Amino acid sequence: MGSDTIATSTFPAGKAPQTDESQVTPGAQPESHHQHPTDSVPDLQEMVRIAERKAAEHYDAWLRAKAETENVRRRAEEEIAKARLYAIDKFAAALLPVKDSLEAALATENQTVESLREGVELTLKQLTAALEQFGIKEENPAGNKFDPNRHQAIGMIETDGEPNHVAQVLQKGYLIHERVLRPALVMVSKAKSGS
Repeated sequence: MGSDTIATSTFPAGKAPQTDESQVTPGAQPESHHQHPTDSVPDLQEMVRIAERKAAEHYDAWLRAKAETENVRRRAEEEIAKARLYAIDKFAAALLPVKDSLEAALATENQTVESLREGVELTLKQLTAALEQFGIKEENPAGNKFDPNRHQAIGMIETDGEPNHVAQVLQKGYLIHERVLRPALVMVSKAKSGS
């Protein structure tokens, strides 16, 4: 080869020759893809401090919420216990005048049968009023269609009337706010054998 021949080097396709940092134009900033690890350490430490502070705040809030929930649960249990113990107090207070009337009737000497009957009738009215005040109503289903949800059949009797109706009431039933407190004891009608 001659001296005037320029030496060429071949580069792989798509690859540019790499420049040496010493060949960079003076005053130009070299590209830096990586920051020094020392620059990110203070930021990480600050982020850890912030995260720890937030975690402590959340934990404190959780502890307070847990304590409040426990207090609410305890108060609710106390209220339920009191309700069980004293739920009947208003009802009992309504019955006390009935007891007073009965005691007064027994304390009265030389009563006639008529005055005793009048006293019992008045006392029964007091008792009925007290029961109704608390939603307790009597059910006397004579002549009504037999309802197994409200009536307890003791037996069946043949009648001229419609079958499967209450022919006779042996003991009245009672409802409390339309729920059966005690079913009525009844005899239920059935068709006569010859019919």
